[in-house]
Amino acid sequence: MNSLLGFLFVMVGLTSSVAGALAGVYALTRGAPNLLRTVYQWAWMVLVGAVGAFTVMEVALFQRDYSVSYVQRVGSDTIPPLFNFAALWSALEGSLLLWTLVLALFTAAVLIKFRSRRQDPLLGWAMVVMLGVNAFFYALLAGPANPFTQVAVPRGFVGPGPNPLLQDHILVAFHPPMLYAGYVGFTVPFAFAIAALITGR
Repeated sequence: MNSLLGFLFVMVGLTSSVAGALAGVYALTRGAPNLLRTVYQWAWMVLVGAVGAFTVMEVALFQRDYSVSYVQRVGSDTIPPLFNFAALWSALEGSLLLWTLVLALFTAAVLIKFRSRRQDPLLGWAMVVMLGVNAFFYALLAGPANPFTQVAVPRGFVGPGPNPLLQDHILVAFHPPMLYAGYVGFTVPFAFAIAALITGR
C-alpha cells in the first residue's frame, strides 16, 4: 500500500510540474492571463505531491514496511526512532525526496511572497523555471531513483539501518536538511535571473 500511495504522490508532483511549466510558457508567450493563474494552482499541487511522498516514506520507515525497496535498504528494527526518521535522507533516493520537498516549499514561499504580483511576467517566468526544476527531480523519483518500488521481503528480515555514519549523532537530523535547503534555495535567484533575461528586465 505504501509503495503504491507514495508513487501516486510522486506522479501527482511530476504531472503538476510539467503541466504548470507548459501552461506557463503558453500563457506568457500568447498573453493569456487567465491561463497564467492556473500555473500557480499547479505549483500548489507540486507541494501536495512532495509532502505526500515524504510523509508516506516516513510512515513506511516507522512501520518497518520492508516491502518498500528504500525501507528495505535503510530501515531497521533495531535503531532509535530519531535515526529511523533521519534514514529517509541516508541514501540517494531518499535524499532526492527531501530535495524535492525543500524545492516545493521554496516554490510555495515564492508564491506567497509575491502573491500581489501574480500578473507580472517576471514572476510567471520564474515560476516556469522553478516548475521545470521540480519536474526534473520528480522525473528522477518516478524513474531511475524510484524509492517506492515494491520488493519481496526475505523471511526474518530486520533491515541494515542507514549508513553507519548516520546512526550515532543527533545532528544527522539537522545537518542534511539545512545543507539541502542551502543548495536548493539557490533555485530561487536562478529562476528570477533567467526570468529577467527572458523579459529583458
